[in-house]
Amino acid sequence: MYLVAFGITFILFIRQRNKGLISCSNDDAYTLFLYTIAGLILGARLFSTLFYNGSLFYWKRPWLIFWPFSQGQFVGLPGMSYHGGLVGAVVGAYLFSRRYKISFFSIADTLVAGIPLGYTFGRLGNFINGELWGRVTTAPWGMVFPQAPPFSTSYAWVRALADKVGIAYSSGAMINLPRHPSQLYEALFEGVILWLFLWFLIRKRNKFPGYTLSWYLIGYGVVRFFIEYLREPDSHIGFIIAGGAQSEPTALFLSFFNISLGQIFCLAMILAGGILLWFGRRKRRRNVYY
Repeated sequence: MYLVAFGITFILFIRQRNKGLISCSNDDAYTLFLYTIAGLILGARLFSTLFYNGSLFYWKRPWLIFWPFSQGQFVGLPGMSYHGGLVGAVVGAYLFSRRYKISFFSIADTLVAGIPLGYTFGRLGNFINGELWGRVTTAPWGMVFPQAPPFSTSYAWVRALADKVGIAYSSGAMINLPRHPSQLYEALFEGVILWLFLWFLIRKRNKFPGYTLSWYLIGYGVVRFFIEYLREPDSHIGFIIAGGAQSEPTALFLSFFNISLGQIFCLAMILAGGILLWFGRRKRRRNVYY
């Protein structure tokens, strides 16, 4: 699914290039994607191990961050962070722009116009893998993810939810409750809908360099922030801001004031997009007036 995502993003990039929205050769385009994909993988892995791991293990052993073996077995590089991938891709695109003398914002605006549609397939891959599941729900579209941790029926809230959805259980048993398919929510809203918004509305109104990038950061940040309320945070991290009257169990949505690490990063994206939009509009007004 990652390969499909990269392929779709590349096709949409070349389509825009062919319409004259950015000036670069095929070789430059291939090199750009090499830079950005390498940066994405590096950034995604670094953020995952250093911020989402929940311990100082990798901080003390940084040489293991890209070590693909565990207990004598090849395990690859499990654990990737979207926000880290974004930072890494931005760094990669910036380094490319400096070396090949192509405007960074021209590159960024062209890339982000197609990225969400490719990102859709990454989230579908998460769904197929049964990972990054949502919080417990009694909604009729709730799904049981086999790899999600079960809950003990010794808790009253577990018994109440099991009774509501019709799951039989014995006293003290461990059961797996239905959860929000948050991967599909993200595929739809962070992927398809955000892409439609950028591709057919924002891209055609590109008022200044960085305009599409600004709205991508704001749009993704807002959508992901609210979907995070339906996605279970990492159990070993919990909530960065536990502002609700109750913050446990994290598998339940209990308060809008319980904020996860992913939501903190989303707020940073919204802020960055807003600042970029403000500076771009200010610079555009100065150019008009002068």
